[in-house]
Amino acid sequence: MGPELDRPRAGAPCTLSVVDSHDDDGLVALGGTLDPETLIKAYRAGIFPWSSDPVISWWSPDPRAIFDLDNWRPHRTVARSARRSGWRFTVDRDFAAVMRACAQPSAARPSTWITADFERSYAELHRRGLAHSVEVWAGDDLVGGLYGVTLGGFFGGESMFHRATDASKAAVGFLIERLRAGGFTLCDAQVPTPHLAHLGAISIPRDEYLARLQRALATPAKLTAA
Repeated sequence: MGPELDRPRAGAPCTLSVVDSHDDDGLVALGGTLDPETLIKAYRAGIFPWSSDPVISWWSPDPRAIFDLDNWRPHRTVARSARRSGWRFTVDRDFAAVMRACAQPSAARPSTWITADFERSYAELHRRGLAHSVEVWAGDDLVGGLYGVTLGGFFGGESMFHRATDASKAAVGFLIERLRAGGFTLCDAQVPTPHLAHLGAISIPRDEYLARLQRALATPAKLTAA
């Protein structure tokens, strides 16, 4: 999920240019557009966009980070923080606000890859019912959340943020609970990082990820708040 990652490199071409599929970083192409049809095709092929300045870059890392929906367990301290703070969790209450919050610079991420083009494209996916947000609320204040793409039983996590300690971790826990309840079988976290590992993500080979993806795409599922 992008906010914990450094901005990737991008090249000069303005049209789609295929990159050596064995690129060590998982970069597979440069250029193209972020129109919804292209995004859907990319996710179905195990590819996601990351950065659009100066051109869009497309990625399929090996290994791949996922949250194992069968075996993931929440951190007890995070559950205690959520109870103590009285946080409320919602789904799709304010998708635009979650994207804007994910795009804001922070001490850990001084620049953002979530440009206005990304916001427009994912807002359209959301309008079509293919992108969703999880919100964490303290009263009327949005203190954490995440968003991602759904296709069948696949959820592709894109980005997360927090304005209160443990709020993004709590959002991940709530998401996984709802994915399990909704019949999802794959929760993609994209590029493995120490932060994602701390949240409970595991790394699997790209070939295994692609096999799981094809099964998930054929699985009916629905993300709901309850």
